[in-house]
Amino acid sequence: MTRIDELFTTTRAAGRAALVGYLPVGFPDVPTSIAAMIAMIDGGVDLVEVGVPYTDPGIDGPVIQVAVDLALRAGTRVAHVFEAVEQVSAHAPAVVMGYWNPIEKLTPKVFAQRLKDAGGSGAITPDLIPEEAGPWLDAALQHDLDPIFLVAPSSTDARLDVVGRTNRGFVYAASTMGVTGTRDTVSNRAEELVARMRQHTTLPVGVGLGVSNGAQAAEVAGYADAVIVGSAFVRALQDGGADAVRRLAEDLSEGVRRKA
Repeated sequence: MTRIDELFTTTRAAGRAALVGYLPVGFPDVPTSIAAMIAMIDGGVDLVEVGVPYTDPGIDGPVIQVAVDLALRAGTRVAHVFEAVEQVSAHAPAVVMGYWNPIEKLTPKVFAQRLKDAGGSGAITPDLIPEEAGPWLDAALQHDLDPIFLVAPSSTDARLDVVGRTNRGFVYAASTMGVTGTRDTVSNRAEELVARMRQHTTLPVGVGLGVSNGAQAAEVAGYADAVIVGSAFVRALQDGGADAVRRLAEDLSEGVRRKA
């Protein structure tokens, strides 16, 4: 079993969803971003998505776009991502969340080796589909990493089946069509998507895009195996530093434990 498998075994035995938190490396600087990721864990986050800053973050909303732009302008590079993974994975499972180009540039084999050496558990690749991921899937398998692909409300049953057979660790279900960002409500299509996905896999299904507080986390935890939060953590870091990140994690953690 991988660390992600062990995590979901634990949360399912406890009768709750896992809490997954995202922050990009290098915002506002590398040391602060790593400290904020550890603060998330201290507040109750179970799994950390270590964001890879990229110049064309296609599915990311304005909050994350501004953060990654500042990180890149400050000189953040892929090497800093592995540094962050190494420090974060000492406290909780860590996966990278990043677009395909940086992996392809480094080569899947080298990226996978460095990620594994840093203690990483896998990678979420939002702009890569399984049919075009052969080299990455081979490298991930060789280094015992979990490849994690996304599904969305528009995904066909055929697409859900491919992702269900290809993913390891868990499935990332985007709750809405559009970019990331906090919302007043989580799309009501998310629950339907989770139910559809479960017809094609026994893997845990996590829901992301839109969750920003404990009440929303409780709602999603009522039907999903994981609640994934990104933009709200970035905004908390921007407004109040690592302490604000920890407080938000505590609120979200309480939410996944009580459900709706």
